[in-house]
Amino acid sequence: MRKMYPLIVLLLYVSVVYSDSHSLRYYDTGVSAPGSGLPEFSFVGYVDDREIVNYNSDSGRCRSKVQWMKKVDEGYWEGNTQNGKQGEAVSKHNVRTVMSRFNQSGGFHIVQVMYGCERRDDGSITGYEQHGYDGREFMALDTQTWTYVPTMAQAQITTQRWNSPEEQVGERNKNYLENICIEWLQKYVENGKEDLERRVRPQVKVSGQEKGDTMKLHCQVYGFHPRAVDVKWMKNGEDEVHLYETSPVLPNPDGTYQIRVSAEVTPKEGDSYSCNVDHSSLEQELNIVWEPKSSRVSPTAVVIAVVIAVAVVTLLAVVIGVFVYKKKQRDYKPAGTSDASSNSSNYPAKA
Repeated sequence: MRKMYPLIVLLLYVSVVYSDSHSLRYYDTGVSAPGSGLPEFSFVGYVDDREIVNYNSDSGRCRSKVQWMKKVDEGYWEGNTQNGKQGEAVSKHNVRTVMSRFNQSGGFHIVQVMYGCERRDDGSITGYEQHGYDGREFMALDTQTWTYVPTMAQAQITTQRWNSPEEQVGERNKNYLENICIEWLQKYVENGKEDLERRVRPQVKVSGQEKGDTMKLHCQVYGFHPRAVDVKWMKNGEDEVHLYETSPVLPNPDGTYQIRVSAEVTPKEGDSYSCNVDHSSLEQELNIVWEPKSSRVSPTAVVIAVVIAVAVVTLLAVVIGVFVYKKKQRDYKPAGTSDASSNSSNYPAKA
């Protein structure tokens, strides 16, 4: 396999101090069978989780994916279009080579390379490069020794040649990953600072789901930016809940993120559970208490409810009885004791 050349060759140093961790990553993809629905070759560049550029063999051009990437000069796009065309030729060769290592002469196969760098919030930097074949890791660059390590037997020929004194591919790529990549990352972050470093507070919703004698607690955290967030369940204000089910941090259409963290617990009387959220947009951590809404009714509660119901019905019967009795008393007229009663004004006159 021939070396996958770095796609970014233009160089501009920008000295900036950052308070957050940022990363620059590229994904190169080559396929063996055109017409599979995928371009024969493509590369996509990301700053953090924001796609910034892409190139594919169908369009034959490197294109911007965010508005702030238009701040780079015109020569950037032409230079990276040429890098894309060069990468396309290298990718075709690599796909055929790896297929031959597996004794494959046809079918759909895919070769992927992921490489990039990261500047952490403490100022330290790191680089990485991984190669995959048909969805499995093929080999990777060890950035301590700057040599390639095979993770499949079929990668040994390539790693031996790339690690040889004549090639030293890892040492050559070290300069890109530790210097050029970091310098471009700093430039990109400066250009997109308003977008990449904006602060949006997370919204938090907690809920519980009964599962026999246990309770499945869910903490949904959504609408936050940047991506980095720490979410955990706590018991009685202490970090005592250790078994979580954590979803990936997923992007929302508006550029914010969401995550769900669940924990299965056995609540006891007096226990309190809360979801703790730490995010760079917060002056202090959020601590949202879960308040159970019990669907079970204890026997004691049933007895009390029955007694109250009986008392209410009894009282109502008494009130109705008294009302009826008094009404009858008002309507009662005593029978007359002489013929004079028949001459009262209440009685019709004789015809």
